[in-house]
Amino acid sequence: MIGIRRGADTARGGHLPDTVALFPTCLGDLVMPDTVEHAQHALGVCGLDVRPVRGGTCCGQPAFNAGFHPQARRVARVSLRALAQTTGPIVVPAGSCAAMMSRHWVGLFAGDRDAELARQVAGRVVEFSAVLATHLDVLERGHLSWPGTAGYHDSCHMLRELRLSGEPRAVLGCVRDLELVPLASADRCCGFGGTFSVRYPEVSVAMADSKLDDARSRGVDVLISADPGCLMQLGGRAERTGETPRVIHIATLLHEAGLR
Repeated sequence: MIGIRRGADTARGGHLPDTVALFPTCLGDLVMPDTVEHAQHALGVCGLDVRPVRGGTCCGQPAFNAGFHPQARRVARVSLRALAQTTGPIVVPAGSCAAMMSRHWVGLFAGDRDAELARQVAGRVVEFSAVLATHLDVLERGHLSWPGTAGYHDSCHMLRELRLSGEPRAVLGCVRDLELVPLASADRCCGFGGTFSVRYPEVSVAMADSKLDDARSRGVDVLISADPGCLMQLGGRAERTGETPRVIHIATLLHEAGLR
């Protein structure tokens, strides 16, 4: 994954190009289109020229995690070739998908006719909040405000594979009147895990409930994450039980805070 330092410097010694491609992911397309729109707007406010990815669909993670690598490759190839037609960093507003693309596509396509293409595209992938964390000065000047308390949930892939934890919290630190409350379960799995939630539904639900109970015990108004899979799991469970807190993507929180 592209390493980005504050000031938009990359690990390769250059600068983050003005043009970036926004890969919405299949969950973004089908379940959370508003989140994708909010992410696109946030990137634009940071001065980036955001280009859509035409023809991209899924990163292949569900089949990959289930052990169906040929099928995962077939699905991912469509997105890989679509992304190969873009220029600049590929911004992904989903930690798990960013991890799949940047860390596993090279192995998935090893020995394949698209192996070199996978290597090139994987090296351009960067997670959404990591990009915003290089533009904190812009966010701080944006007079963002969201009065209330919030908890942040670290998704497993984002925390353990991408090693991103401080970046989303730094972004949220730019929002005035937002009290970010530490959660005891911040780094604990939400229970989604793709096919895990289908194979072990009782365990999955118990893990989600534990996470939500932790947030409620700390009186948070909203539970924030940067991974749509986790948001679907936690938000769906909160909606099913009819209880708080609201569960939203970090891009949506910035939108509600007045990012313009």
